[in-house]
Amino acid sequence: MSNTPEAPEKGKDFIRTLIDKDIETGKYNGRVHTRFPPEPNGYLHIGHAKSICLNFGLARDYAGKCNLRFDDTNPVKEDTEYVDSIREDVQWLGFEWDNNFYASDYFEKLYLIAELFIKMGKAYVDHQTAEEIRENRGTLKQPGVNSPYRDRSAEENLSLFRSMRAGEMQDGECILRGKIDMAAANVMLRDPALYRIKHATHHRTGDAWCIYPMYDFTHGLSDAIEGITHSICTLEFENNRPLYNWCVETLMEGLRQPELFGENEAVYSELATLPGFNQRPYQYEFARLNISGTVLSKRKLIQLVQEGHVSGWDDPRMPTISGFRRRGYTPESIRDFCEKIGVAKAAGTTVEYALLEHCVRQDLNERAPRYLGVMDPVKLVIENYPEGQVDEFSMPLHPEDETYGERIVPFSRELWIERADFMEEPPKKFFRMGPGREVRLRFAYYVTCTGYDTDENGTIVEIRATYDPETKGGWSKDGRKVKGTMHWVSAPHALKAEVRNYSNLFTCENPNAPEEGKTFVDYVDPHSLEVRDECWVEPALGEMAPGTNFQFERTGYFCADSKDHKPGEKPVFNRTATLRDSWAKIQKNSK
Repeated sequence: MSNTPEAPEKGKDFIRTLIDKDIETGKYNGRVHTRFPPEPNGYLHIGHAKSICLNFGLARDYAGKCNLRFDDTNPVKEDTEYVDSIREDVQWLGFEWDNNFYASDYFEKLYLIAELFIKMGKAYVDHQTAEEIRENRGTLKQPGVNSPYRDRSAEENLSLFRSMRAGEMQDGECILRGKIDMAAANVMLRDPALYRIKHATHHRTGDAWCIYPMYDFTHGLSDAIEGITHSICTLEFENNRPLYNWCVETLMEGLRQPELFGENEAVYSELATLPGFNQRPYQYEFARLNISGTVLSKRKLIQLVQEGHVSGWDDPRMPTISGFRRRGYTPESIRDFCEKIGVAKAAGTTVEYALLEHCVRQDLNERAPRYLGVMDPVKLVIENYPEGQVDEFSMPLHPEDETYGERIVPFSRELWIERADFMEEPPKKFFRMGPGREVRLRFAYYVTCTGYDTDENGTIVEIRATYDPETKGGWSKDGRKVKGTMHWVSAPHALKAEVRNYSNLFTCENPNAPEEGKTFVDYVDPHSLEVRDECWVEPALGEMAPGTNFQFERTGYFCADSKDHKPGEKPVFNRTATLRDSWAKIQKNSK
């Protein structure tokens, strides 16, 4: 039976179109059961977010189920740290699984299925070296060569396979291979490996096993055991689909031969009654996510961590879900991004990173409270403001949503302002502070610059001004207008904070395609993290909880760092995104 999807309906992706067709024809009796099956050998990245949103979204949209299943068949690379991080990421994105399974839950069943394949003459133990197997596999233009061990009897193969399980053979001494066709056009079907020997401790089963099933053997059988209906994978697994089908169909064939069951009759009978073997799953592939200016290969991400190019998997420059979370991205913004990019069958499209930033800006513009913070401070002294006097101004936490309420911001004779808001000789279109210029201090007063002081290097160290007490609240009673409005914080009341400004980790658009003689790490930008440890912020931020999103007015969107920010201590803030929306500009220019 073909599982090639039909052309999608207008307004629907091709996967939803084929599910609609399955429901219409009564396939699976209307059931929709998906799964998200990561290998716990690293942290999830934004590409996984697309798969999570798709698989859990299908279950939601069709009132079905979605399993979280850990493909833990390689004990050398897997760890409970990764299991825990994956669970956290899925839940943070806003999804709950119906069941949480592991491939290791099925180790005993998979082993008995492998024995059944051997009894059927569909699998054999091969003692060729890895090099010999690779050499004999052939090429796309040349068929492979049969292994000299291919025609061993079922009895001999069964005995050897049981010796493998008993630990009587060394790593690499032999493997169990499927017996399919060494001349198959699809190289995946040229007697693929089903089991290999690995004397390694597994994160769940310990040392109970020294042989482990291969991914392609495990995947389809696990789907069938769980009753999965639509097995959604990324496009690189398209060539694996015939092997997926072969494993499931071979087991279905074996379950119709009770004479092979022997002492395992109970297990095989149980398998035969599972919904996945009465209405078997089919695999469908969609295009994986490619984003400009970053890498989404788990191998490359591991290299970035291990070589110290980043501080860890949750470094805010990493494209991991935990990295985006620490940087201040919201689950809503990532779900919106995944919805905007859609689900395509064809590969090759690269999504602009600017779209991801656009999604978080849109979300935070609606939900982030506003505060005042000065990133590059210079002192402003208001000479005619009474010493010791403190005004308090009530400022809205969100200019477009009154339900956010207000906070009180103190104002005094000495303020911190942004160094960039003052110029000694301002050009015509510079509307902020300069000698003799009057500007508005946001929500406070009009002030006029009367002078400034510099150090021996010519750096401005202090600016002087006078204020108009009749402009309290930032508005003139006589109706005069000023063009410049500046933010500020009261120097005696401000908190010193550390602000981390993050930019793209790489200096080029496609680090996945390095120039000759280079690798992707040669494009890591050493200046992608700028730490400013003498910023001044309004006092209300002192008790902010870690992970809280907010906007520094006129500067950008930030969040309190989830690890290093501690209420009551020196605040630590991460820049999530600047205020300028480069995606909106790209869209405008493309029209």
